[in-house]
Amino acid sequence: MSSLIRKVISTAKAPAAIGPYSQAVLVDRTICISGQLGMYPASGQLMPGGVAEEAKQALPNMGEILKAAGCDFTNVVKTSVLLADINDFNTVNDSCKQYFQSSFPTRAAYQVAALPKGGRVEIEAVAVQGPRDSITLSGPSVI
Repeated sequence: MSSLIRKVISTAKAPAAIGPYSQAVLVDRTICISGQLGMYPASGQLMPGGVAEEAKQALPNMGEILKAAGCDFTNVVKTSVLLADINDFNTVNDSCKQYFQSSFPTRAAYQVAALPKGGRVEIEAVAVQGPRDSITLSGPSVI
């Protein structure tokens, strides 16, 4: 039996991990990207201006990690959005629309009691490396 290869993905173009975890890990062709806050990569400080500005920074941070893995936002198949206030859902959606424009990933969104560094939004993702072909199924289907 062949073993799976596990590779840590890291880039200085996104904020460093603020704990004992990796920015992302690649296993086979699946990339698990740690939650990204709206922090400046160089300083590690949160973007001022609230949830909209934080989301506008969290997504480019994620994009840099995707790029380091040889991917882009079209490779993302699942996101999880953690919000300090669920009422910010639509504001974060507006930011996401700029990065996810077709073949949308699946997503879950949760309100949480608190986020690291006092953040208002954190976004994590799962992506798959390699070429993509998309089909859309509608209605009942059997696989």
